[in-house]
Amino acid sequence: MKVGVIAVQGAFREHIRVLRELGADAVEVRRAEQLEDADAVIIPGGESTAIGKLMRTYDLMEPVKALGQAGKPVFGTCAGMIVLANRISGGEATHLGLMDVEVNRNSFGRQKESFEADLDMAVLGDEPYPAVFIRAPHIESIGAEVEVLATYEDRIVAVQQGNLLAASFHPELTGDVRLHDYFLSLAKRS
Repeated sequence: MKVGVIAVQGAFREHIRVLRELGADAVEVRRAEQLEDADAVIIPGGESTAIGKLMRTYDLMEPVKALGQAGKPVFGTCAGMIVLANRISGGEATHLGLMDVEVNRNSFGRQKESFEADLDMAVLGDEPYPAVFIRAPHIESIGAEVEVLATYEDRIVAVQQGNLLAASFHPELTGDVRLHDYFLSLAKRS
């Protein structure tokens, strides 16, 4: 299974490591042709404005959008969640606009307020999931087709909309591979 990880900015290397550990053919994506035959795509955490700008510069927006619209799984983590959203609080321009959510950027504070928390995520089983929040966004509102997978202190921090998955936190920075494994299971089904 080929999983493209957008590698223009952010924590792409860590996602590649986890995906390869799980047996996926994970590739760094900087050009549209690297998405050919991709079964799934990850948009990593980093800085959403920079990721969006660089995805436009390298002509990656339309190919990623087309994959998502064709039913291929797309997973956005932290800044990647912002890139997926069709609404950003404060009227900021959107990027891919694939997911029917409104995102509030940096809602958990600055870098120095980063933290870890155990989350209940039924799709991953009974054991709490260790989430790493770094300048994390949260989801303020969701559309009718969006399922909430996890909350933290009454804030929505993980969602799924069919083949689209988004998380406020950085699953690639923990030793727990369950969320990546769940994402790969979506790709196997698509």
